Amino acid sequence: MATSVPEEKTDQDALHATSLASNQCVESRAGLVVAALYKFFRFQDHKSVQKPLLALCLANNVTGTLLLAAEGINGTIAGPRKGIDEILDYIRSIKGVGDQLSYKESLILPHERPEGAFLRMRVRLKKEIVTIGEADVDPLTLVGTYVDPKEWNTLITRKDVTTIDTRNTYETEIGTFKGAVDPRTESFKEFPKWVDEKLDPNTHPNVAMFCTGGIRCEKATSLLLRKGFKNVYHLKGGILNYLKEVPKSNSTWEGECYVFDERVSVDHHLRVGTYAKCRACRRPVSESDLEHKNFELGVSCHRCISEYTEDQRTRFRNRHNLVKLAKSRGKSHLGITAQPPKTRAMLQKKLEKYLPNSNHKLNTDIEKIPSSSMYNMYFVV
Repeated sequence: MATSVPEEKTDQDALHATSLASNQCVESRAGLVVAALYKFFRFQDHKSVQKPLLALCLANNVTGTLLLAAEGINGTIAGPRKGIDEILDYIRSIKGVGDQLSYKESLILPHERPEGAFLRMRVRLKKEIVTIGEADVDPLTLVGTYVDPKEWNTLITRKDVTTIDTRNTYETEIGTFKGAVDPRTESFKEFPKWVDEKLDPNTHPNVAMFCTGGIRCEKATSLLLRKGFKNVYHLKGGILNYLKEVPKSNSTWEGECYVFDERVSVDHHLRVGTYAKCRACRRPVSESDLEHKNFELGVSCHRCISEYTEDQRTRFRNRHNLVKLAKSRGKSHLGITAQPPKTRAMLQKKLEKYLPNSNHKLNTDIEKIPSSSMYNMYFVV
């Protein structure tokens, strides 16, 4: 497939390319590294990895969510450069992963979000690492054709290609590729039904799909191929990889990209975007949405005002007041410091017990680890 000729890069494009060229560039700047990763493989002993992986993340001051299932691993984590590298090394050491781990990273500068990307660390056991609800869909046996970001524009601008955004409505509303079809789904489990109702192998001979990091398209392309579609393509590395590799001056992306962390969205240069998050429904809200009469910080937005009862909004309001109170005292509402010394000591012993081996030491102050993360460790063990 021919690669489109890139347009002349702007100074901002050049800066973007330099800052994201390698992990070494990210390491040379102060900030928090955010790593999105996944790998489909036969993960037969995934349950045994949960405890040491969680312990290692906590020991390295890494937060986020990792999902483990018999079909692989998926998630996004954030932390210091050294901590992220430690976790990536451990994941790559798992039999079946190695250097084939799909991995993308970006940087949060201190002034962009001092609170970090996540509030806690979770390692969860799941039936699927991305839920589509179709038992016969298996990217390891049948998957679409990967398209490099630099070849993506050429593909989706062809008149005989149908381009589909496989993400959910709250994601597609703030940004998508020009001309892409939006299925208007509220969850990925709705996608198979939409395919049955709206697509046909005979009338849609060439289908190109994309998602945030690439994992949903692994299953979406597998689904279409099983339904008899012949030419099924997906964007390698997803939107995040496209934004990293393709300069804005040559881009067909419009808007911002929703991300599953406290940044809410990123712009074309993978910098923190302009959207906030409704703490009730978790949807992104724009600057103009914040001015809507139904927006109340921590309680509601104009989209979810009718989705919750007044009792629920009262609970949201009380929760938000606790957050404000903790902040006014210079503390995190998730801090472990409020717990009794015996509880902290017990949790620290459990943490050290499940570190993968003797070379891994607790290298962070236990009181800096969010209490929700530590209690996650407590209930896991």
